[in-house]
Amino acid sequence: MKDFRLIIVTGMSGAGKTLACRNLEDLGYFCVDNLPPVLIPKFVDLCSNSTENMQKFVLVVDTRSKDFFDTFNQVLDEIDAQKVNYHLLFMDASDEVIIRRYKETRRRHPMDPNVLVSDAIELERKALDKIKKRANFIIDTSCLKRAELKERLTKMFKTDDTGKMNISILSFGFKFGLPLDADLAFDVRFLPNPFYDEKLRYKSGTVPEVAAYIEKHEVTKEFKKKLDDLVEFLIPQYINEEKSQLVIAVGCTGGMHRSVYIANHLYNLLNEKGYVANLEHRDLMKNEVREHRAN
Repeated sequence: MKDFRLIIVTGMSGAGKTLACRNLEDLGYFCVDNLPPVLIPKFVDLCSNSTENMQKFVLVVDTRSKDFFDTFNQVLDEIDAQKVNYHLLFMDASDEVIIRRYKETRRRHPMDPNVLVSDAIELERKALDKIKKRANFIIDTSCLKRAELKERLTKMFKTDDTGKMNISILSFGFKFGLPLDADLAFDVRFLPNPFYDEKLRYKSGTVPEVAAYIEKHEVTKEFKKKLDDLVEFLIPQYINEEKSQLVIAVGCTGGMHRSVYIANHLYNLLNEKGYVANLEHRDLMKNEVREHRAN
């Protein structure tokens, strides 16, 4: 259990537990919402014996579990006695803010849907009083913006393995449509086109002779230098903004030659720089690519 990390999120309904859970997922935590407290010890036993790839967990436990919630304090005593390493995060907000949020969402309060929201809040505060006193962290979201909550959670619970942004490099063909999930899109249709060379027409940008054809031109060399400078400048800025994923799309006419070549170049560059990157050629095989076919 050396690397086992557990965060138990609880608190007032309408205070932002769901949003906190999503932010923690972005930090690499596996999240389970609305777990009855009596199942926490069994969950801890299961997770502590998991693989090395699954070592960070979040449990959201609150009054939605109804009668089961009454055992929460006792269960915390049990896992304390077992010396389980966990943090208890309590999400809170003012009564006025919670009431406003419930009016906006038109949802019923889980504590008692048959009473006024203000009365349900009062009941819930009494039920959570002892739990709140045990919390390692208390976040009041009354005046917090979403970005501020994410920043605070990142500072509290970020680990060494969650500091790297996932970067996806995607080549595509404009005739098949622009990728909807692209954060950055580069149009490389101005580069020399191997399609017009009969020997290269049916070979993709992954083939060395096609790459050599594209990169031998001065415009390609100049573009790669400018592109590298731009990407190397932008990525740290996105990381500073705590963006968890970045999609860089590179497009040419059919997504077979130039975009594939430049996407490969970016992928190699980013891996050399130590970034976490993956590569996909979305439209490559929508073309007549003969070197990939059996004779």
